Amino acid sequence: MTAPAVAHDPGYHEVKDAYLKRLRRVEGQVRGLQRMIEQDTYCIDVLTQISAATKALESVALLLLDDHLSHCVSDAIKNGGTDADDKVREASAAIARLVRS
Repeated sequence: MTAPAVAHDPGYHEVKDAYLKRLRRVEGQVRGLQRMIEQDTYCIDVLTQISAATKALESVALLLLDDHLSHCVSDAIKNGGTDADDKVREASAAIARLVRS
C-alpha cells in the first residue's frame, strides 16, 4: 500500500539533510557488511555489525515517527475533521509495524 499524496511538506522537511546523513551512514554500514561477508569475517562479528545497522535504522524510524506525530498528526488534530482520525490510525499502524519488526 502506498502512502497518500501529500499536499504539504513532510514533518522532517526542515531536517531532511540530517536524515539523509544518517541514512548514508547506514548505507556505509551495509556496504561494510558486504565486505565482511566477502572477506569471510567471523559470524559473530558480522552479526554484531548487523545489529548496529539495524539500531541505526530504528533510530531514523523513531525520529521520523516523532516528526510525523509532532507535525502531521498534530496539524491534523488542530484542523479537526476526519483527517485527524486518519492520521492517528496511520501513526498507530506505523508504530505497530515498527514494534513487529
